[in-house]
Amino acid sequence: MTFVSDSFDTLPQMPSWITSGRAETLEDVAFLSGAALNHLHLVLKRQDVPQTLLRERLALCASEACVAHSGRSERAADLRDAIGFLLPGDSPGPAGEIYSAWRRAIGRVISVKSLHLALPDVEAAQLVEWLDVGRRGTVARATSVLSTVSHERPRDFATALILAEASLAQTLGWSYMVPLLSLGLHRNDLRKTGEDLQFAAHRAIAKAATEATREAAVLERRAVGLKDVAPKLRAKGADRAVDLFLSQDAVAPSALTSLRSDRAARRFCDRLVELGAVRELTGRDTFRLYGV
Repeated sequence: MTFVSDSFDTLPQMPSWITSGRAETLEDVAFLSGAALNHLHLVLKRQDVPQTLLRERLALCASEACVAHSGRSERAADLRDAIGFLLPGDSPGPAGEIYSAWRRAIGRVISVKSLHLALPDVEAAQLVEWLDVGRRGTVARATSVLSTVSHERPRDFATALILAEASLAQTLGWSYMVPLLSLGLHRNDLRKTGEDLQFAAHRAIAKAATEATREAAVLERRAVGLKDVAPKLRAKGADRAVDLFLSQDAVAPSALTSLRSDRAARRFCDRLVELGAVRELTGRDTFRLYGV
């Protein structure tokens, strides 16, 4: 999945010396990733950025990467379909399970309990053991977690990366996980160890933090546009429907239960598209999904 490329004005851009910096040593790349994380940290404190929606969008990208690492062909559109039209009791399939795990992981404050809910096939005691691995620096600790889990579950890329992201976020003092390592690490990187893995992780973080900042700016602008048209929406339950768009990457009309009927929900979504407040994401005439 590629990030949208809309222009943005209100959020400060990542400094060019970070994005264009050449790093040939571990110390150099660590400096650049630290600067990128510091910039992103300020973005994550902005109330005008729809933070839940930003994490959802990044989780979709992380899921797509994990699915690709696993050798599967599903892309972002397939993952959206797997979850967007899921009925109670249905299985989303292997790729959909990966996406579901990421959505659960980024949707709650980081804790052993929330991680166990995201990864129910891993015992809570095992999660504690893995997260206690390598208590050193921020990225060094995260890569220690990544290496340990990858060694013990060599085909379970999602679990390894989710726990590495949780470790990174905890060390940075963030309440919620923000996928970064998962967006920039290649499959070959996941086989690396020690300083080679740390170098790849720092490089991945610097790249992903830049992309996340860009995405935050786009979502901020789009959220403002949606809020601006909200007073024009006279449907009963419109406020709750708008809130759903500001917290989920993709919304099916059937999920807009605050509206009177499925027909009213579809008309509501089409109206938002007409007003330029949301986009239809599938390109289909039926079984549509909408997002900011």
